Amino acid sequence: MTAAPDGLLLDCRLATLADNGRPHGLVEDGALAWKDGRITYAGPRDGMPAAALDAAARVEHADGALVTPGLVDCHTHLVFGGDRATEFEQRLGGASYEEIARAGGGIVSSVRATRAADEDALLAQSLPRARALIADGATTIEIKSGYGLDADSELRMLRVARRIGTELGIGVRTTLLAAHALPPEYAGRADDYIDLVCATIIPAAAREGLADAVDAFCETIGFTPEQTRRVFESARQSGLPVKLHADQLSDLGGAALAAGFDALSADHLEWTSADGVRAMAEAGSVAVLLPGAYYALRETKLPPIDALRAAGVPIAIATDLNPGTSPLLSLRLAMGMACTLFRLTPEEALRGATVNAARALRLDDRGTLEAGKRADFVVWQAREPAELCYWIGGNLARRVFAQGRALAL
Repeated sequence: MTAAPDGLLLDCRLATLADNGRPHGLVEDGALAWKDGRITYAGPRDGMPAAALDAAARVEHADGALVTPGLVDCHTHLVFGGDRATEFEQRLGGASYEEIARAGGGIVSSVRATRAADEDALLAQSLPRARALIADGATTIEIKSGYGLDADSELRMLRVARRIGTELGIGVRTTLLAAHALPPEYAGRADDYIDLVCATIIPAAAREGLADAVDAFCETIGFTPEQTRRVFESARQSGLPVKLHADQLSDLGGAALAAGFDALSADHLEWTSADGVRAMAEAGSVAVLLPGAYYALRETKLPPIDALRAAGVPIAIATDLNPGTSPLLSLRLAMGMACTLFRLTPEEALRGATVNAARALRLDDRGTLEAGKRADFVVWQAREPAELCYWIGGNLARRVFAQGRALAL
């Protein structure tokens, strides 16, 4: 630590999530310093060079508050037009997700509203949702397309996602999810639509630098394993990594298929088999659990959490923020749900929304509080890490920083 810090935070309880032999990587009387958007010191207050304290441009005191890395929401569908509140009522009346989708609702209803919105309108609708995630501690958000289902609309969604990151000053990773559902104009011609995705949409997104990864919905109401394989092969040809909505409603071997392409992650996983878990462990893919969708759909089939733990598969937590099956605007609430519904420990949930979520996006520069990492961190109105999962709702984030800059809450 040589240069004078831009900022210095003292008197804080640091949950560094680094490997220091303590739960949460906790430092009781900690100090955090940053320079040019990067952490220069994170550790015990009495271990910080005295010269840094004297030279810091700004010194603040946290009064014993908990400080964690900024949260990373590694699976969202945040950009979309309209909403699907009526489907919420239909599900309460007994209709299943699959029944609603087959009747012309579900993803396709969001497609109609999204296609009708221009780029500025989509941005205006999406910014409040991104701000809600930030207000509860998120500093990096993955945003998928998937409600356009044609080349122009899919690329428009990705451009809006990029604009969100620029406008709000946060990290945004974009994922092309053109293989999300079959658009109405391709009814009965799923293979023809996959031809369009592989030959036109994926190459265009890669050529314009709009996508950081490619995703697909491999499911009985989505696309077959063979169609998904074609999408992944196209992504590989375009130099893009893949991830997958896998085994949410049935076991089509999605997790193993994704692992076969060295997927960044396989997400949902309620029906994933032991073979799928082994394949993920061998590939190093992250298991992204989405308790918001589990809750909203009133599912009863739990993901194979014990098997994932035993195999050493990293577990991440995300909101799955979307208009139909997880209208969840808080990653911290998703962490609490993961504890209550999936029986994760609070430390597993916090690591799932920081270290492992960053890994699911191939971002090794965030997720822990360590020198050299991005200065993304949250000062909480809490002292114990478990409080982040314990409190249901409410405003716990006192201040949120991205690259050393305080974000508007």
